[in-house]
Amino acid sequence: VQLQASGGGLVQAGGSLRLSCAASGRIFNDYVMGWFRQAPGKEREFVAAIKWGGGSKTYADAVKGRFTISGDKAKNTVYLQMSSLKLEDTAGYYCAAGWRLITSSLSNPINYNYWGQGTQVTVSS
Repeated sequence: VQLQASGGGLVQAGGSLRLSCAASGRIFNDYVMGWFRQAPGKEREFVAAIKWGGGSKTYADAVKGRFTISGDKAKNTVYLQMSSLKLEDTAGYYCAAGWRLITSSLSNPINYNYWGQGTQVTVSS
């Protein structure tokens, strides 16, 4: 599976952006699709994940109520709709695919098998 993230950019605080992650191969139902982010000098942190088969979603506390992860099986694409953006949301955003992950392992990047190249999101005041 090859992943291509896009949709990043510069946005004012309070604004919105939608990130996309297109997969070159078929995303099977056993996959979990996740979004992570990494700011300069910080570790990569979990943002959100969706189980491709059942559709259940998990969010980091920092983005709950502001971000929404979704998937389009026909397009093999995962989206991250980001609203009410804050300065602290500034980071490189990465999509990832993990095989048969259990809920307790969704937030650890080490459990994901495939990664996209990242797309930069910069929130300005």
